[in-house]
Amino acid sequence: MDLNPAPLSDFLRSFARIGLLSFGGPAAQISLMHNELVEHRRWMSEPQFLGALSFCMLLPGPEAMQLATYAGWKLRGTTGGLIAGLFFVLPGALVILALALAYVALGQVPLVQALFLGIKAAVVIIVIKALWSLSQKALKGAAHWVLAGLGFAAIFFAGLPFPLIIALAALYGALSARAAEGDAVPPPKGQIARSAKGALIFAVLWALPVLVVWAAGADFLTKIALFFSKLAVVTFGGAYAVLAYMTQAVVETRGWLSTAQMIDALGLAETTPGPLILVTQFVALLAGYYEGGLGLALGAGALTLWVTFVPCFLWIFAGAPYLEWLLAQPRLKGALAAISASVVGVILNLSLWFALHVLFDEVDETAFGPLPVWSTFSAPAASLTLLAGVLMLGLRVPMLPTLGLMAGAGGLLGIAL
Repeated sequence: MDLNPAPLSDFLRSFARIGLLSFGGPAAQISLMHNELVEHRRWMSEPQFLGALSFCMLLPGPEAMQLATYAGWKLRGTTGGLIAGLFFVLPGALVILALALAYVALGQVPLVQALFLGIKAAVVIIVIKALWSLSQKALKGAAHWVLAGLGFAAIFFAGLPFPLIIALAALYGALSARAAEGDAVPPPKGQIARSAKGALIFAVLWALPVLVVWAAGADFLTKIALFFSKLAVVTFGGAYAVLAYMTQAVVETRGWLSTAQMIDALGLAETTPGPLILVTQFVALLAGYYEGGLGLALGAGALTLWVTFVPCFLWIFAGAPYLEWLLAQPRLKGALAAISASVVGVILNLSLWFALHVLFDEVDETAFGPLPVWSTFSAPAASLTLLAGVLMLGLRVPMLPTLGLMAGAGGLLGIAL
């Protein structure tokens, strides 16, 4: 395939289009980029695109955003990578900001709460669908099924932290991996100094606002910065995997949000363009607002965006020159496969957690995990969840129309009751 160069005007137009139309989660976003960059523009070949996707799946963070950043870097260097990554994130971030402000203003209105009940019901099915999709790709043998089961038990029954679960899975995968057949791929020459320099620059940029709020004695913002910085390092397996850990910390440990608000946050994040991990911005905005009003909310949201996405640029710009060498490392691939398998169990925990808190008004935390109070079963929520299942799993209605239909169904049910 003869690849065409990427003129700046066309480059900007294409990545702006990708950013504005990147609804529907990673699969839809990756498909959109493939159509634009490989089929339409012919700026990347099929092997280049698939290799880049595999590389981004090795990294923590949103793989679709990192794929866009890598493509921008491949086409127009570091500046192109920055433009492509920012174009992918900023439209969704602006929408999330508007939705969060509307939520704190209108979230307690009965009709709005009824609309959100429909969205929450849809979220239950969305997470179940994500679980099914990931399990088909990640569980490729008995060992992977065992890892998924252990991952579920570790977080549901034992309450182990998500970073520990993925670290143990990665260790097992690396130690059990077999050497790959074929010629070894040597690391690129002359790149170490440049990669180290780029990594240092972005590491300093990542840490700088964290140090500033710490030095200023802003305790809440320091906690926000440190917590979401840690999330940026452990977001293997996509946003759904880390949501279980984030929910545990945000709701149960720190008390920044309620369970209902956390589910609302995910539902609204599903309606925006850009990576689903923008749910972290929504959570920070709400936590800041309830802690200290609008000013603190805006500061917390901006800080969270920074510590969530600056690391993504760090991983890409430091690692992109080593793409072929990294993909040829059997222990690295084994660690990633094991992490993906354990993440299936973590997302199963998230599915059950969402379902229990949507279908029951009260859920008790016990030594055996969360158990519902059966007398608080919500028939309206169950009916809406069943409807969402019919729409998404039976009729295969796309996610965004389903969310709209479910919000309408929830509103109508609220008026009727």
